[in-house]
Amino acid sequence: MIRSRIAPEALEFFAGGGLAGLGLSGFSVSFANDLDAMKATAWRANHRGALRHSDVWDLSTDDIPGRPTLAWASSPCQDVSLAGARAGLGAKRSGAFWGFWRLMQALDAEGRAPPILVIENVVGLLTSGGGEDFATVCRALAEAGYRVGALEMDAALWLPQSRPRLFIVAMRGVKGEMASGPVEPFHSPRVRAAWQRLDGAARQAWAWWSVPVPPRRNMSLADLLLPDADMDWFGEEQTRDLLALASPLHRQRLDAAAASCERRVAAAYRRVRVEGDRKVQRLELRLDGLAGCLRTPAGGSSRQYVIVAERGRVRARRLTAREAARLMGLADDYRLPASESAGLKLMGDAVAVPVVRALSESLLLPAARDARAAA
Repeated sequence: MIRSRIAPEALEFFAGGGLAGLGLSGFSVSFANDLDAMKATAWRANHRGALRHSDVWDLSTDDIPGRPTLAWASSPCQDVSLAGARAGLGAKRSGAFWGFWRLMQALDAEGRAPPILVIENVVGLLTSGGGEDFATVCRALAEAGYRVGALEMDAALWLPQSRPRLFIVAMRGVKGEMASGPVEPFHSPRVRAAWQRLDGAARQAWAWWSVPVPPRRNMSLADLLLPDADMDWFGEEQTRDLLALASPLHRQRLDAAAASCERRVAAAYRRVRVEGDRKVQRLELRLDGLAGCLRTPAGGSSRQYVIVAERGRVRARRLTAREAARLMGLADDYRLPASESAGLKLMGDAVAVPVVRALSESLLLPAARDARAAA
């Protein structure tokens, strides 16, 4: 990542462990904030710079240094997540977006509003509130004079983790690369359907931002796992009880993998599914080389398992926080919390570094350079 005194300045709100900042190639993060004490500690352990441990609603323009070029906001997603209650942006946590927007409006009144804004969230934002939450965000940005567009980017294009996320990108007074219309895969059917529901200023200000598709990923989940000998594997009884939760189809696939001569690695989650008229806990496995989307207990999901089938034997264990960090694109020198559960929470709430880097290098940084040339 490029760091220099002349790099355009970025603000990182709801920063967590600072993974968005690590992916913002060419930018210098001059200010960050997060309300969670554990995340604030992790940010400070891995970054230099100013972090304010506070609610975004408690910030004022006096806290914001200089004339930032970009503001990144990964506002809490639980209330618009497909796994959550879908209470929408009016709820307490996701309503934190409005605390961020209030601050941007205050900077605008001082002539210091960033010309580039990025709001990162779960794809559930596209449909929460019947689509009105997404439309409201786009409308607010458009009425402030920004061109606005959205991209759905799945970390699986860069990393062996299925992790689709929504990136709303807004620009004012700068030029971002645009396509003439929607282009797969980042203008997904969900994005296009959300665009169709827009009207007024939001529809007029829409931009189909252009981001190139990366080369085909050649990394699998097995490539990122820690050595078997270093792991704490379940005993036979615990493994048997866990595998008993698998559906007949998933168990059949696992048994076939174990019967082969190849080492096969599966990722698995426990889920509660409705079968007939009753709720059943199931172990859902995937043997396609991808981990499932990393999540946190607050997001409604259990911890992820690693299942290894080899030479007729099946072993099971829990995914570690270090492996979760690798699945987010972090090097092993990233300092995780001492607690495994805290480390997993930190990663489950984060944004994948290579996705941010791709967005930064192809769209955000060129626009930031345009802003500096125009200054």
